[in-house]
Amino acid sequence: MADEIFAPLRAGTLTLRALRASDAAQLHRLVNDWEVARMLARVPFPYPRQLADEWIASTRAQIEAGTAWHLAITRDDALLGCVGLTTSPDAPRHAELGYWVGRRHWGEGIGPEAAGRVARWALANLDLDVIHASALEENKRSAAVLTRIGFVEDGMAEQDFTARNARLPVRRFRAGRAELSAPPPETPPAETPAPAAPEAAPGVRLLLVAACALIDPDGRVLLARRPEGKPMAGLWEFPGGKLAPGETPEVCLIRELKEELGIDVSAACLAPFAFASHPLEGRHLLMPLYLCRRWNGTVEGLEGQALAWVRPNKLSDYAMPPADRPLVALLRDFL
Repeated sequence: MADEIFAPLRAGTLTLRALRASDAAQLHRLVNDWEVARMLARVPFPYPRQLADEWIASTRAQIEAGTAWHLAITRDDALLGCVGLTTSPDAPRHAELGYWVGRRHWGEGIGPEAAGRVARWALANLDLDVIHASALEENKRSAAVLTRIGFVEDGMAEQDFTARNARLPVRRFRAGRAELSAPPPETPPAETPAPAAPEAAPGVRLLLVAACALIDPDGRVLLARRPEGKPMAGLWEFPGGKLAPGETPEVCLIRELKEELGIDVSAACLAPFAFASHPLEGRHLLMPLYLCRRWNGTVEGLEGQALAWVRPNKLSDYAMPPADRPLVALLRDFL
């Protein structure tokens, strides 16, 4: 069966894909195990075979609705367990991560690979800032997995565990972009870093970045979403990039817009508008923002980044890096 509702994710030797009706029997064999079920909050024991069919159907409906992503963890198309992410209407930009692995596959490093991959994918592709997770207090193995992939402990709570018919203490964890900044297991070749910029002052390195607000004939502004594997993945920004040695901001933007979006821009069409000055760890960002209304070619994300043409009064609805945010109000008022 095709996975039209979800593009499978690779995680080392694993593939994370939408569950299929044909997975039901294998899923039932793996989860209908007391050692697995007793650690999971909402899984009954014994686990009825019919429930596997019903649950798989519900996971596909949730993916289509954009409310939860429960995925099969597979290797060579054999089901090993499941990993899931659920959003809540009561906590915008937050989600809950959970996973389980069949007992026969414990100790193979499957949990960190699958859970870490889904968490990073979610922050890069969904409108999220924070991912939460919990582990039964006695489940040291699960707590170690969450810590290993970057989650930090966030206190204690209690949760109902269906298989045990009891309310039990759990350790709470949370992670955002800062904690989950490691690249996914399989990423495109890293960008060649530009040599260090001249120092602005002793102990401070100046990072020079040029950005461009492309404005279409309808007055909409282009934003690009930082793809998975890059710092601040999932945040929206104005296209652009770091100045290479000897480049002016205009030359940098002409190069970056060609590489990122496939369009040709002339220096005469780049109008300086404003700049951002923002402290970073050990560096200081200086970013001029240019306006551009004319270019040749069709805008498309050549680096796998999502793109959005946004009305000026809607720009503030998009989560952006701290350096970009002050520019939004200036741009909105100008346009």
